[in-house]
Amino acid sequence: MQLTRLDEVWSAITFFYISPLRSNLHTSHIKMTFNASDLEFCDEILGKVSRSFAAVIRQLPPTLLVDVLVFYLVLRALDTIEDDMTAFASNDEKVQHLRNFHETALKDSNWCLDGVGEGDERRLLQQFRRCHSIYAALSPDAKNIIADITKRMAEGMAEFVDKDMGQGTVDMQEYGRYCHFVAGLVGEGLSRLFSASKLEHASLANELQLSDNMGKFLQKTNIIRDYLEDYEDGRAYWPQTVWKKYSKGDLGYFKQQRLAPNKAASLHCLNELVTDALELVPDCLKYLSSLQCREVFRFCAIPQVMAIATLEKCYNNPDVFTGVVKIRKGLTCKLINQATELEGVHEIFYGFALSIARKSDPIDRSYERTLAICTKIVGLTKPSCSGISLQRYLWSAASVGAVAAAAMFSPQGKKMIITLGTLFPILLTRNMFIVAKGSLLKSADEILNN
Repeated sequence: MQLTRLDEVWSAITFFYISPLRSNLHTSHIKMTFNASDLEFCDEILGKVSRSFAAVIRQLPPTLLVDVLVFYLVLRALDTIEDDMTAFASNDEKVQHLRNFHETALKDSNWCLDGVGEGDERRLLQQFRRCHSIYAALSPDAKNIIADITKRMAEGMAEFVDKDMGQGTVDMQEYGRYCHFVAGLVGEGLSRLFSASKLEHASLANELQLSDNMGKFLQKTNIIRDYLEDYEDGRAYWPQTVWKKYSKGDLGYFKQQRLAPNKAASLHCLNELVTDALELVPDCLKYLSSLQCREVFRFCAIPQVMAIATLEKCYNNPDVFTGVVKIRKGLTCKLINQATELEGVHEIFYGFALSIARKSDPIDRSYERTLAICTKIVGLTKPSCSGISLQRYLWSAASVGAVAAAAMFSPQGKKMIITLGTLFPILLTRNMFIVAKGSLLKSADEILNN
């Protein structure tokens, strides 16, 4: 029950009412540069096709926000073409649409595509000319970056169209290659956009391995979590060289969770894939440590902390094979609130790495490998985390005590009612215990005006 986790309740209140992610979409720079109606469409469709990602895009600085928004929508449109298994008469027709997308969609202001995708993704393709209107008004550098990544991603997607993915990718190399095309390239494109905006160092655009692994970490997490949905859709990605070590049948063997041998084998396979994803964490942390803009850092850090939380939730969890594993909403708010500085991110990774290590079992085939990467993550994050753990502990204890002391109970249902009067003492208590340290991050205004 969420109310038993009072720190998460407070985090939700903070996120939604006290310190929400504020949109910079209506600043004068953006209003003067882009068509208002078409931009409104892009923002509205962004919120429909990705509610979770929309907020972190909108909080970006005005000089970068629209570049990233359009980049996301362009790739979402491309992904919709790749995902539709019934709209095209043949795979050759789909491949042609994918490979020509950077020429048609990004060069023809009237281009659109009907009958592909569902819901708001279909509407995005139907009205793509409105997205193109905003794309055309971007800087030449931004347009070149988006076009280049779109072309290369489309080529990668086309490579997999004719492959039978019902039983996953062939091996770890193909698994990594797929993740590179659909997510690693996104990381590269974002790094180049950050550098082009002058909000980050020019050298960031050349950090190809770090950028690639940032994207791969997110993609591998999604693939691990979405085992059941992907398998039932006939497009699975778990590598055969991994799952065949544990399965006595096909990839669907793991769905039979009522049978003890199947359940044990499925968890060992799952844990090996989680461990493989965790081995990308050091590069993710190194990338985050290289950022200087506070808003860019938050944009990058929030998906990363969600990913490590998801992996911790998935590790040794049979629910992966029977449904969808989700993070609690209160925990999501807590992670978002904490992912504003490198210290907070380190504390998150430190905690979840410790949790995975504690859940690992010597009978698991990947036990030593899991323990090794968790130990490495703890070593990378412990120095900056150790100085704030006590502060957060004191804050949590104080906030819980304040809520408990000030809570009122209804005579009928004995339910806790937290009043507004309760919240302000908690806020004051929080500020007493969390001592602000000098941030190495700067706002966009500080960077651009320097």
